[in-house]
Amino acid sequence: MNKQFKIEADLMWAFLDTPNTMSGKYQVDLCNLDSETISFLEGMGVKVNQKDGKGFFITAKSAKYPIKAVDMTGAEVKVKVANGSRGVALCKSYPFTAPYKGVGVGINFLTVTDLIAYNPEPTTEEEAL
Repeated sequence: MNKQFKIEADLMWAFLDTPNTMSGKYQVDLCNLDSETISFLEGMGVKVNQKDGKGFFITAKSAKYPIKAVDMTGAEVKVKVANGSRGVALCKSYPFTAPYKGVGVGINFLTVTDLIAYNPEPTTEEEAL
């Protein structure tokens, strides 16, 4: 446990600088994992999920600190990262016991290799003007 490893994946639901309202943690879903990564994670005891649109995925979390993200040049990513972006996450496994026993994945650092900036659509006609 606690050995660092990298995961290359599609990024979804990135809460890098603001905690997720449901978990209270900084987190990002690492999606469309390849079979080698799935085997590696399952070998550590990590539960890999599967969902349409995400393929096989895990949620990597940081309980206390925002997730530092940089682009390929090393410049800090200062925009919200949209679903469909791609990146390489520097992760670490950790055991947990509540509400059940298992192995989670913490994230220390994220290199965004293919950035799609999140630009929410206006919700009213006035905002669109």
